[in-house]
Amino acid sequence: MAVIAVINPKGGTGKSTTALVLATTLARHGASVTLFDCDPNRNIVAWKDGPSQCPITVTGHGDSTNIGRTLRGEGGRSQFVIADLEGTASLMVASAVLAADLTIIPMQGSAMDATQAHRAIALIEDQAAASGPKPYRVLFTRTKPGFATRDERAIRETMASAGIPIMATDLAERAAYRSMFTYRQSLDELDPQAVNGLDKARENADALASEIVEILRTARETAHV
Repeated sequence: MAVIAVINPKGGTGKSTTALVLATTLARHGASVTLFDCDPNRNIVAWKDGPSQCPITVTGHGDSTNIGRTLRGEGGRSQFVIADLEGTASLMVASAVLAADLTIIPMQGSAMDATQAHRAIALIEDQAAASGPKPYRVLFTRTKPGFATRDERAIRETMASAGIPIMATDLAERAAYRSMFTYRQSLDELDPQAVNGLDKARENADALASEIVEILRTARETAHV
């Protein structure tokens, strides 16, 4: 099993979209997945109350006193446990990071998002100082395939030069990802007549899930060397 925390103190960075796309894509490939919606907005809980038949388990339960134990405990029932955390640098977020095998930090290519991503990295490094290395990756979201603004390029270069690990796969700007929340369905369940670009969205989602699985596999192998 693997526990994945999705964090960023800034709202609107794509945390819930990342968590839902990843969870439903892993489930489409046959994995058992539990998704904890720890964001006060409960967007994923609302999604699960819709018509989707995607077999992921969604729960809105968890607080700062038990989230770490709850995430690890759920790993006995699911191959992947994903936590969509609240947009603050809180005790709950710190506890989830401590329990996670991998932390994903979604961000857009803006200076404000980069500042908050650095706050998230500092929190992860604080946990690592007490408990050992905590793998993490920055994930650029809502990007335009084949195009990057000057700001985005500059931010990527600055992070890379600082040794910050950035995922090779972005979560691109796709109408289908928004439609998942509108229609409360997975990518496979959306109507291609009503939603543009489903094939490209699925390709992007598959690439993201594959990269994350490979990161987890490599981290597990390294830990056993």
